[in-house]
Amino acid sequence: MNWKRATIAAACVVPLIILFGYGLTRDPKDIPSPLPGHEASPFALAVFAPGQPPLNRAPGDTVRLAELKGQVVVLNFWASWCLSCRDEHQILSETAKSYAGKPVHFLGVLYNDEPGNGTQWIEQMGGQSYPSVTDPGARTAINYGLYGVPETYFLDASGRIAYKATGPVNERLIRHVVDSLMAVAAK
Repeated sequence: MNWKRATIAAACVVPLIILFGYGLTRDPKDIPSPLPGHEASPFALAVFAPGQPPLNRAPGDTVRLAELKGQVVVLNFWASWCLSCRDEHQILSETAKSYAGKPVHFLGVLYNDEPGNGTQWIEQMGGQSYPSVTDPGARTAINYGLYGVPETYFLDASGRIAYKATGPVNERLIRHVVDSLMAVAAK
């Protein structure tokens, strides 16, 4: 056995094993964002799917972030071609209904998709309690640093990004973040 070759091989392989071991401890869905704590990018987007009363908005209305100041905003980016969006749709819709009448505004943002496809998808999914808007040219998505869909941004009552969730959200996460932001806003 050649000890010199064995030592060189070990010196090359051990760092790779350590690197792979470190990689296995990381959550691939955890994509750090520099946005939480910063002012949310303003937008003015047209409603294409109105939602259901009492959370509905008329098709063609323009939703402006500035008008939502003083409320917690749950901004969910989605698309009809997104399989993971199906996993969170009903949860988002039902949770939004439960916050009706409170200072919380849920809003869906259609990402890189056609409004007709989005409307058809919402119908196939059994409806949606909150409105969805179009994002022409994905400008809002770019401003928010979107990696892909689904992604959900939670904005505090002062208009700052408080939390970003990558991938499908669950009811526990939504309630935890929204309730925390409402409690801070009430102080």
